[in-house]
Amino acid sequence: MAQKKVLYITQEIYPYLEETPISHISRYLPQAIHDKGKEIRTFMPKYGNINERRNQLHEVIRLSGMNLIIDDSDYSLVIKVASIQSARMQVYFIDNEDYFQNKDKFADKNGVEYDDNDERSIFFIRGVMETVKKLRCVPDVIHCHGWFSALAPLYIKKGYGDDPCFKNSKVIYSLYDEKFTKPLSENFAEKLRFEGIDDEEIAKIKARGTMDYTNLMKLAIDYSDGVIQGSPEIDQELKGYIADNKKEFLIPNPNFQESVPEINAFYDKIDS
Repeated sequence: MAQKKVLYITQEIYPYLEETPISHISRYLPQAIHDKGKEIRTFMPKYGNINERRNQLHEVIRLSGMNLIIDDSDYSLVIKVASIQSARMQVYFIDNEDYFQNKDKFADKNGVEYDDNDERSIFFIRGVMETVKKLRCVPDVIHCHGWFSALAPLYIKKGYGDDPCFKNSKVIYSLYDEKFTKPLSENFAEKLRFEGIDDEEIAKIKARGTMDYTNLMKLAIDYSDGVIQGSPEIDQELKGYIADNKKEFLIPNPNFQESVPEINAFYDKIDS
């Protein structure tokens, strides 16, 4: 039997950023799943506060050089890579001068969230998709972590749903106890436009109203095949939404070592 492939799309990984619940699980879960016999690939954004020299990032020229069009503007896609030696794990970084090199994670040093976080997220997700295509990777399961990855289920199922790399992929979204305070821009839905995300799809997204954190999470849930509770507590409205939409839902053991076989089994269940 061919080795199953799991693609991780995450907004943060320790030690490239400070340790948080998301960066911790994004660091140690891929390693644990690799040890269970699955092949893994991991992607995150290359924020400006990641020290490239200290973390030994280098550009992958053969993967870089593509331009992505967002809101009628061209942005160059740069791919970098680094290794976590102790985990035998490579991490791919999505970079762009406008969206990432001169900006920290989601807010400036005064804590003011960036106005273009919606475009940054779109660029990140589409950058991952295009890079996976160039790598000729065909993931069986795609596991997304953090609100910055929330558009991945939509793009996988609609924008890249007919692509040979993604047409059979199952998508799992992990919900955490996190928030952002500034709703995404009013023309957010139009910026999503892409082959497969047409007028009908955009109209449905617009009908959701203001794209605040809760609505963005609902969008991610809608296009996911399964949902994992990533924090001890998550928003009860979202928990109810998962149940109402009859999504496969896992609340793993709070002990990480105990949770790994549960998550691994959940992958296999969703991919069966």
